[in-house]
Amino acid sequence: MPAEVQLNSSMDLARINMYERLRDFFVPSAVLDEIFSKEKDIIILERAWKSLLQDGFSDDEAAGQIAELVYKEAEIEPDQRFEDEK
Repeated sequence: MPAEVQLNSSMDLARINMYERLRDFFVPSAVLDEIFSKEKDIIILERAWKSLLQDGFSDDEAAGQIAELVYKEAEIEPDQRFEDEK
């Protein structure tokens, strides 16, 4: 497998991981789809995620921190029904 294909595959897996973990924190899929539709926004998200991991956060903790920012920026409230089930 060429190195470019391997790099793209691992990048795609990292993005899927971020998307799924943010969904675990009830970030609406419409909001995530908007973020993931723009390469510029994905790069910002990836940098923030990597920075949190380097600061010692787990993937779940990073997702929680980023989810809070998304809620604030999008001026939405997480669905409390689902949050209580978590």
